[in-house]
Amino acid sequence: MKVQKRQNLKLRRRWRIRSKINGTAERPRMSACFTNTHIYVQFVDDEKGSTLAAVSTREKGKAVAKSRANIATATELGKLAAEAAKSKGISAVVFDRGGNPYHGKVKALADAAREAGLKF
Repeated sequence: MKVQKRQNLKLRRRWRIRSKINGTAERPRMSACFTNTHIYVQFVDDEKGSTLAAVSTREKGKAVAKSRANIATATELGKLAAEAAKSKGISAVVFDRGGNPYHGKVKALADAAREAGLKF
C-alpha cells in the first residue's frame, strides 16, 4: 500500500510537469528516466511525436555501460547526452525530470549537460 501511494504521487508529479512543458523542434524536451540500474535520456519533439536523439547506460561500446545508476554515471551520461544533442543540431532544451526531485542524480545529469554546452 505504501509503495503504491509513492508510485501514484510520482505519477501525479510527472503529469503536472508534463502539462507545463512541451518540446518543439527548436527546443526539444530532454526527458530523463532513472531506474535502479540504468539511466535513459531522450530528446523529444512533442509536436511531431518523435525522438531526435537518445543516450542510455545500456548502449554497448560506451564507457558508461558498465556503471550503476549513480551520480558519477549521471555526470558522464549528461556529457554524452549533450554531445549527442549537438551532433543532431540541438543547442537549447527543456528539461523534464520525470517526477523525480531535482537533486542527486537528476541535478548531476542536468549540470553536466549544461557544462557540455546545452542551454536549459
